Amino acid sequence: MTTGKSIGVLLVDDHAVVREGLKMVLARDPQIKVVGEAGTADAAVAEAKRLKPDVILMDIRLPGTDGVQACSDILEQWPQMRVLFLTSFADDDTVLAAVLAGAHGYLIKEIGVETLVDSIKRVAAGESILDPAATKRVLSWVKTQSAMPSDPGREPLSPQEQRVVALVAEGKTNKEIAGDMGLSPKTVKN
Repeated sequence: MTTGKSIGVLLVDDHAVVREGLKMVLARDPQIKVVGEAGTADAAVAEAKRLKPDVILMDIRLPGTDGVQACSDILEQWPQMRVLFLTSFADDDTVLAAVLAGAHGYLIKEIGVETLVDSIKRVAAGESILDPAATKRVLSWVKTQSAMPSDPGREPLSPQEQRVVALVAEGKTNKEIAGDMGLSPKTVKN
């Protein structure tokens, strides 16, 4: 994805002013090219299909379908794409839903420009990125998840799934996790 060519980024946020600001900031880096934008999750899926971006920089809360569902839908159809959430929401349920939907990164909008640009490049290169506050939440959840009563509508995570989530929270790529655990990258992704 990043071999000598620019990183194609699709911006997804329901606020046009945020998308415009992100375009201006990202235009400063010659390695990043904003290839499109969308204001809803449904538009994000359609634009992902049309544009085939390397990275989708997406807000979590969108009108209609939310960003978590859009992430899941996109990665189910185009697993080579990378989804990086940039949002104001850092509550436990939202962070965990994003990670479990397959997001490759989760950042809070309070980050600096350099961190955002670096994170886009790292996600495009195959790394996983979690905001430090989100990392603490995910690791805490993994540690306590097995002790919590299970939701009657949801199966609890197996020990292997818990380990995968913990390694994602540490910033490891699917390939690295697969190597560490003796699994195929496809198994890790699922």
